[in-house]
Amino acid sequence: VQLQASGGGLVQPGGSLRLSCAASGNIFSINTMGWCRQAPGKQRDMVATITSGGSTNYADSVKGRFTISRDNAKDSVYLEMNSLKPEDTAVYYCYLKQVQWAYWGRGTQVTVSS
Repeated sequence: VQLQASGGGLVQPGGSLRLSCAASGNIFSINTMGWCRQAPGKQRDMVATITSGGSTNYADSVKGRFTISRDNAKDSVYLEMNSLKPEDTAVYYCYLKQVQWAYWGRGTQVTVSS
């Protein structure tokens, strides 16, 4: 399984970005996809997850600002990020979990700065 993320960039505080991640390979119909992020010098933290059935979970720090969605037909997951803050600056990683396996994509940098 391979994952390819895109959509990062530089945005001003209060702005918006949309991240996309497409998975390919031997993907099971039941899985969980999601996003984590890692800021310099910090651990990698969960941002949002979504199951193949559509159940979502968010970190408290992004609730009400970020929205995760997926397109099962395209094996893709998206992260709509609004009202971005400087503390959202990090490398964002998408991942897919199925059965006992977890797969990670290369990160995409999100920088929130004026």
